[in-house]
Amino acid sequence: MRNLLVVPPSSEILPDDLGLAQRIEYTGRICYKSEDKITPDSSAGFCRDMTGHKHNSVLEMAVRSYWFNINSYPYMNEILKSIPKYLIIDEVGIGEWFITGSVRAFREMFMWFPDNAIFQAIAFDINKSHPYFFEDLKKILPESAPANVSYRQIPLEEIDQMSTTIQARHRHVAVKFIVNRAVTHEIVRHRPCAFLQESQRYCRYGSGKFGDRVTFIKPMFFKEDSEGYRLWEQAMLETERIYLDLVNMKDENGKNLYTAQAARTVLPNSCKTELFLYAPLTEWHHILHMRTSKAAEPSMREVMVPLQQEFITRWPNQNFGEPLRMPEGHVVQR
Repeated sequence: MRNLLVVPPSSEILPDDLGLAQRIEYTGRICYKSEDKITPDSSAGFCRDMTGHKHNSVLEMAVRSYWFNINSYPYMNEILKSIPKYLIIDEVGIGEWFITGSVRAFREMFMWFPDNAIFQAIAFDINKSHPYFFEDLKKILPESAPANVSYRQIPLEEIDQMSTTIQARHRHVAVKFIVNRAVTHEIVRHRPCAFLQESQRYCRYGSGKFGDRVTFIKPMFFKEDSEGYRLWEQAMLETERIYLDLVNMKDENGKNLYTAQAARTVLPNSCKTELFLYAPLTEWHHILHMRTSKAAEPSMREVMVPLQQEFITRWPNQNFGEPLRMPEGHVVQR
């Protein structure tokens, strides 16, 4: 009898030491499970492909923060009238602002407001070290930084030394989950977050790359020696057999009859999937509070409770054991 490939669920906080391009490639390749193609020089080409093919969600997986001293308020008013959900904005002094956004957000704000000095400055600054993010916009890129604003990039280490409120709003954290599809169906309901997930549409589990196996997540509901587990295992084996029959079925010319996106329609929630969730600490407060409560789905609690403890250890000043409460008088600008 064929053995079922079963793995336990897990979560892992992504390290902060990856650059913009390396982070985007590392997280983006999860969709196709093509991590084997990563080389020391591959990130620029991957990012160029993502912008060229308009795979904008991948460009949400890396953020930058900037400090601006703005002498003309209409610039800031223009930002607040645009698409504020894309940016995190805080006024930290008279004419002084912190702005955090993803590569996608800054690209799109520059496209919509190419004459805005703030977005000109950010596009100019990112383009200096990462020109592949703006190759399709190079005709409108400024040749120099605007003279009417003062700005600088704020490194992550500096954000971590700021007030608890500023850190919570501007400090982003990425977590990789290996869970079943039922859990990810619930995780992706959270906003505002960026998500990238292993794609059953493109991952053809009937190929040699995947060992002609479908991987499943060990269910917490059944003990391995129980009748319930035996029935679950029997159902998964039958599902795997049908899926592999579909993806390996040939026509009279020896060509595949069905694509992975067709065959995936028979796959169940128990399938293993990998998901990156990238969000500011404010959103992690909400996620961990909701998904570790006694009312949360048990398989969700299985990964979220240990993750909450990791967040408490890493950021003790953020009180991740309690619901997030913004300081009185603080206006959240989105």
